Amino acid sequence: MLLVLTGVTAISVALLAYVNELTKEPIAQANAKTLSDAVKAVVPGFDNDPIADKKLQMVNGVEYAVYPASKGGEFIGAAVEAKAMGFGGELRVLVGFDAQGNINDYSLLSHSETPGLGSKAGEWFKKGNKGDITGMNPGAAPLTVSKDGGNVDAITASTITSRAFLGAVNAAYAAYAGNATADGATGATQINVEQPADSVAVQVADTLGLN
Repeated sequence: MLLVLTGVTAISVALLAYVNELTKEPIAQANAKTLSDAVKAVVPGFDNDPIADKKLQMVNGVEYAVYPASKGGEFIGAAVEAKAMGFGGELRVLVGFDAQGNINDYSLLSHSETPGLGSKAGEWFKKGNKGDITGMNPGAAPLTVSKDGGNVDAITASTITSRAFLGAVNAAYAAYAGNATADGATGATQINVEQPADSVAVQVADTLGLN
């Protein structure tokens, strides 16, 4: 009996390893396409390859992937990937910023939130929706839900998810702006948004090593 169980276990492990090897490449390709499509959606108009030009920024000891976008050699913004723990698990969000640090758009890459509640984060904060964050600049003021004194409407019955999502957006901005530390409550740091728009773009491009 022991030999039979050992044999069955060995065969099962071998089959799982074989299946994993078969599916590893298709999964990697699918993930790469998802990321590529998301970058195009949140930072439109570039003519470089933001994924190939990826930079890594540290914020509070956490490494963030920054995908800088340029057109005709001029920096026009960046997409930043950030994570946060929501109600049901980890949220992965890709946030697109223009050259001045304003939010273009975002894409919720993955989540484990409750269907019909926290899962609404994929659309709730997009342009024209109730929690619309497009055009906002986390450098001017960290994004927080109205329940916490902010100006962003939380997802109905999903305040925890909303806080986590906005925390990820704030952290993404901190990585975009090249800040090594961020506020513990919001994940955001401030950049001088009163300086000329071109100066902000130059500051960020310098931080990302694009000049």
